[in-house]
Amino acid sequence: MTKNTTCETIGCDIGDKTSEICVLRRDGSKVEATIRTTQEGVTKFFKGREAAHVVIEVGAHSRWMSQVIEECGHRVTVADPRRLKMISASNMKTDRRDAELLARMGRADEDLLAPVKHRNNELQADLAVAKARDLLVATRTKIVNHVRGVMKSFGDRLPQCTSAAFAQKTPDGVPVLLKAALAPLYEVLEKVDEQIKHYNQAIEQIAERYPDTRVVSQPKGVGTLTALVFILTIGDKDLFPRSRTVGAYMGLRPRKDQSGDGDPQLRITKAGDAFVRRLLVGCANHILGPFGEDSDLRRWGLALAERGGKNAKKRAKVAVARKLAVLMHRLWITGEVYEPVGYHAKQVAKKAKAA
Repeated sequence: MTKNTTCETIGCDIGDKTSEICVLRRDGSKVEATIRTTQEGVTKFFKGREAAHVVIEVGAHSRWMSQVIEECGHRVTVADPRRLKMISASNMKTDRRDAELLARMGRADEDLLAPVKHRNNELQADLAVAKARDLLVATRTKIVNHVRGVMKSFGDRLPQCTSAAFAQKTPDGVPVLLKAALAPLYEVLEKVDEQIKHYNQAIEQIAERYPDTRVVSQPKGVGTLTALVFILTIGDKDLFPRSRTVGAYMGLRPRKDQSGDGDPQLRITKAGDAFVRRLLVGCANHILGPFGEDSDLRRWGLALAERGGKNAKKRAKVAVARKLAVLMHRLWITGEVYEPVGYHAKQVAKKAKAA
């Protein structure tokens, strides 16, 4: 158990404009304060103070605030909000009480907070490019679906095509009656398509700065985007002592609620970054789909899907995504050449020989 009673413990409940502070002194007394949630406000409070253990919760401001506080000479623990049900479920919840609870939990045992490590500024900026592209792709999909829905309500249908080709292949099918409503959307689609192409080029350039992207993207169905986002999200390949834990980190592990003889089958935790999890599930969908190439992973997933039962195919897809995350991390660590068929048997034999 990790305890800290040799210095002050400071809990900080971060708000968008102001943040509440609770300082637990060595003698157990406390001091409360309110600071502005700005770099100047945070620096003014923490700079010049005796080195302390500061506990904050993950949020929109936690990354830059933790950096500023550490630059002021303090040790920062960034708490996983999933471990803070005591705070969110309290029937006497206030910002000041939240700050005090953070401080007391940090002083009692910071391992209870499941500390989160923020990625550095460069990784965060590169990841922002991929997420910006994802936003534009989602926007394009919504516009395309809206246009098709409007046409359908008038008894017409536009030709089938990909979202990327929609703006070029379908405008002639829009009747004169709907031109005023839909023509501006086609203009927006053209601009969105142009920006998506710009982001695609940027992602390829970013991937060149991360050579491990080529290693991670060896399994068929894993593209440059997924491999790059996977690497940027984890940040450090040595973060996990065992590759098997990566599936849980991505939120692809089923929740557990075991008690006595009861051990129901539950949904996945959905912890971690939703973006990379969605990309992994998309890759799993391709691997299990009609165009997926033969591999140990595909065979395993198809066998799982054939077991039957409710939602068997959906569970198989998630299971393949989880196994794919483990495989990608393993390739990242070892730098091995991936063999689609026989890779698993090769790894088992290697472990047996090492033992």
